[in-house]
Amino acid sequence: MPTHVRVAIIGSGFAGLGMAIQLARHGIDDFVIVERGSEVGGTWRDNTYPGAACDIRSDLYSFSFAPRHDWKHRYGRQAEILDYLRSTADRFGIRPRIRFDTELLEATWDAVAAFWRLHTSTGELTASVLVSAAGPLIDPVWPQIPGLEQFEGVRFHSSRWRHDLDLAGLRVAVIGTGASAIQFVPELQKTVGSLTVFQRTPAWIVPRGDAPTTERRVRLFQRFPVLQRASRAWSFRLAETRFAGFRSRAIGGLMQSFARGYLRRQVADPQLRAKLTPDYRIGCKRILISSDFYRAVTRSNVELVTESITSIDGREVVTAGGARREFDVLIGGTGFNATEPPIARLVRGVGGVTLSEAWAPHMEALHGTTVAGFPNLFLLVGPNSALGHNSIIYIIEAQVDYVLKALDAMSASGAAFVVPTAEAQRRYNQRVQADLAESVWVSGGCSSYYLDTGGRNTTLWPHRAALFRRSVRRFDAKEYLLEPASAPAEG
Repeated sequence: MPTHVRVAIIGSGFAGLGMAIQLARHGIDDFVIVERGSEVGGTWRDNTYPGAACDIRSDLYSFSFAPRHDWKHRYGRQAEILDYLRSTADRFGIRPRIRFDTELLEATWDAVAAFWRLHTSTGELTASVLVSAAGPLIDPVWPQIPGLEQFEGVRFHSSRWRHDLDLAGLRVAVIGTGASAIQFVPELQKTVGSLTVFQRTPAWIVPRGDAPTTERRVRLFQRFPVLQRASRAWSFRLAETRFAGFRSRAIGGLMQSFARGYLRRQVADPQLRAKLTPDYRIGCKRILISSDFYRAVTRSNVELVTESITSIDGREVVTAGGARREFDVLIGGTGFNATEPPIARLVRGVGGVTLSEAWAPHMEALHGTTVAGFPNLFLLVGPNSALGHNSIIYIIEAQVDYVLKALDAMSASGAAFVVPTAEAQRRYNQRVQADLAESVWVSGGCSSYYLDTGGRNTTLWPHRAALFRRSVRRFDAKEYLLEPASAPAEG
């Protein structure tokens, strides 16, 4: 591996592989991927819990330039998505450019040399351009519960699943009922002795509507790729229509009535149904899709507890009412901290300021991709670029194209670095926050991982996905400083 490259990419999930492939197709071969794991895949490599699957249809949850015609289900399972990422890395010859088992320890902008100095677990590397494809959902988060660290049974997070542990017949507790938990809880219910699910806030859930892929469909897509492209376009437009429920109270009310009716049909017990009924507008938290979670929590070996956990004493979980329940295994379905991405603590820009420091009290970027004070740094799935209704792959591809346009602008102007102006970033984020102000994510009456500790939505794009792509369809040099190496990179 070289010690200096034009572009260094952090992470080899969808974003990292997408960036690398398009760099190569764009004629830029001088790049490397720094990957802390021993395989590609990102979140689809790490999250191997039972029932792990995607909430976006398979036709859409894949690269537009690398379609797969033989998905086994309408919604892809974890193993199949990981296989897709592996085969895509091989197909485009990316694997030799990946430094596996290499963790980024720190990345520092060298203003004199006008490049990034990367300190990694396997050595030093410098790069003219740094692309962070290390998504925010990588390091698990546990709630602050007294005694949690001293739990005397077996404890693990869903993103670090213990496949070596036989759970058959054991007393198992699950903390959380988010997107991961509603997938693995139905699987656990089938094998464990007893399952207690601790729920802080119920989620609006709609049926998955999954189905196996027919052989006829596979043959048609293989023989007529235009049909697969049409299916992808249809899936995209269908997903885009859901956005209307986030902006319109009337349409959101219809969605909510549908979800409430689904709950009523699935759960006959009125007391249990009341525990599972949210008291906020649909869409305020992530809408979850499952056709078996409700059925699972009605089974005789499952208890749903809505009292808050006050402490953990030995093997016992103590709740607010004083009840004590003893368990053999404690599983965290408590997700990740999306508003404080771990990589922000590792990247130092102009003057040695970290991204975390620059993002206090709120993280922000220009077009969700570049940050003032951090020259030649590009973020994929950065602040306010995630979606609550459509495929993140669509956003990633739009951002990758934007990065390529920025690199072209640098080459055309002879610039050694490009950095957004603080004013352009400020104006952009004022518009984003103004557009978010009346959205269901801010005014829907809930607290969610979309919001940071100050209550600002720093994760979601406030419009339809197509409008994000339109917003980055060209690189506007007026929003940036493009300067030769001798100029100070202040931003």
